Amino acid sequence: MAAEDLPSEFDVVILGTGLTESVVAAACSRVGQRVLHLDRRSYYAANWASFTFNALLTWIQEQQVSSCLWVSTQQVSPQSHLSVLTGGASARASTGLVEPAGRRGGANTLSAEAEEESAEKEAESAETEAESAEKEAESAEAEEESAEKEAESAEAEKEQVRKSCHFWKDQLDQSHPVSASGQSEPTRKKISYAQLVKEGRRFNIDLVSKLLFSRGSLVDLLIRSNVSRYTEFKNVTRILTYRHGNLEQVPCSRADVFASRQLSVVEKRKLMRFLTSCMEETETEQGNSSFSFLQDQQLGDNLQHFLLHSIAMVTEDTPTEAGLAATRHFLRSLGRYGNSPFLFPVYGLGEIPQCFCRMSAVFGGIYCLRHSVSCLIVDDNRCKAVIDSRGQRISCSHFVVEDGYLGSMRTVTTLLSRAVLITDSSVLSSDSEQQVSMVTIPPGEACQSAVKMVELCSSTMTCMPGTYLVHLTCQSVSSAFDDLSQLVTRMFNTPESQEPGTSTHSGPNLRSVLNSDPCSDPSLVGGRPAVLWSLYFNMVDGTVPRVEGQGLPSNVHVCSGPEGSLDHEQNIKQAELIFQKIVPDEEFCPPAPNPEDIIYDGEGPTPSAEEQDSVKEAGLQEESGEDLSGQKHQQSPQKHQRPPH
Repeated sequence: MAAEDLPSEFDVVILGTGLTESVVAAACSRVGQRVLHLDRRSYYAANWASFTFNALLTWIQEQQVSSCLWVSTQQVSPQSHLSVLTGGASARASTGLVEPAGRRGGANTLSAEAEEESAEKEAESAETEAESAEKEAESAEAEEESAEKEAESAEAEKEQVRKSCHFWKDQLDQSHPVSASGQSEPTRKKISYAQLVKEGRRFNIDLVSKLLFSRGSLVDLLIRSNVSRYTEFKNVTRILTYRHGNLEQVPCSRADVFASRQLSVVEKRKLMRFLTSCMEETETEQGNSSFSFLQDQQLGDNLQHFLLHSIAMVTEDTPTEAGLAATRHFLRSLGRYGNSPFLFPVYGLGEIPQCFCRMSAVFGGIYCLRHSVSCLIVDDNRCKAVIDSRGQRISCSHFVVEDGYLGSMRTVTTLLSRAVLITDSSVLSSDSEQQVSMVTIPPGEACQSAVKMVELCSSTMTCMPGTYLVHLTCQSVSSAFDDLSQLVTRMFNTPESQEPGTSTHSGPNLRSVLNSDPCSDPSLVGGRPAVLWSLYFNMVDGTVPRVEGQGLPSNVHVCSGPEGSLDHEQNIKQAELIFQKIVPDEEFCPPAPNPEDIIYDGEGPTPSAEEQDSVKEAGLQEESGEDLSGQKHQQSPQKHQRPPH
């Protein structure tokens, strides 16, 4: 809507289209409040947004003023297989993207010197053709000699491997299968940076990485309000943990526990007994940490690791009550929609705020992007009106704002370190290529903070086929690159892992050939996924309110952004609290009617199918105009109904 068309009075003016603000907008519109929803950005969802690959590159360019961006892209040449890392100290203040060799400057950068060089090259081409004839004759002889040398060198290499590392022979042969013709089977297809750009619309890359608990407050709200009709979800298929350099699958359900080969029979019984007792909500001693509580249960190191870091997903010093509550939340979400407790929205997390914005628009909410608020008009500690970015005064009863708009009034407390990777294969290979994985990395393995990693496949519609999208998140200790690059180097093949002096065996033992054996050939290390493109950045942690003691008017409500937890509990609770302050006597997000039940102005209610059948049977002759002779009179055309929103 154009700025000239905006009404001058609303009940609620909301600035920012993040998740919390969008839920408040939908809830207020649903109960009849007049809502104006603005955002200075050109896209919805604010810090919760999802971008295509090309749109993300544009977003990176817009963030050039920030010093927390680190972008790298691995460009693979079919001839040289060289990896180009664009980054470094100077890349923190810029995107650091490098065009492929020979394409810098574009087609319009040819100078007079270049034209002179082309003329000289044409003169030299005649001499080159004469030399090429001689080289072709020499190359035929060289090829015959090289074939003999290759056969001899192959035998020598096999003999050397047998002598130095005889016990790896079978694994080496299996890792490089040879066909009947003596040629090696083709490896994974290389994906270039140009392909990523060309297929950029197939990517939906989230700025924030989260999942939905199947029995969490967000899923309950989506179902209760009927907003779930606007999107689809995929079930997270497996939960992994990174321990001692290895990736292990976490047994979650009863079937997983008894099918697990990582646990002994005694450990399986102990785990099932403990999980059953957790659901009973018995009283526990106050003041103990979760780690001490698990030690008192005598569960063993394996079970303690799974329960603490992969099921409860808490730290060792977390109070026992909070750890047990997180464990119950995990267990209650199991089995509702699949074998894991987590869901992920198709097309990315940016769809969720847009779904609530869509519901608000259906019930009369007005939306304006690239539109902001410049100041508030306050009287008697209440905001009476706002002045928008184009000078229009808009009266309102309540003003809801994302904390990112408060500028110098906000108090930044903590940051999150984020990394986004595009890889060519999964971190843990399996029979299915369509795995959605949740990976937990405890503190101390490769980072000072606990890291949560989500790996998405192409069936989530977030990446192109043949690639995986990996999100890593942790609490910031330093810059995002310093916090997460070491872990990425260990788990993936990156340009840093190929640098001289860097151990090629620092990755997880995903396949037996990758075991850190001193006799292994570094060139055989190919089980780790290759990083095709990566982005490191820091974002503000919304866990702690960033506006304290600033003397804001009583009817100004501040919404926090995404925080470091895996779920959305805090944001949904905050949205409900703000709604209760605005309209305390109304229900929070009541169910929206079905489209066929909506009655528009000037139209009567649409009869149901049973009512329509009864009308037809009762008055067939009157409705159809049929007389006793069986002839029919022409009927008047029916009025077309307005299509539902």
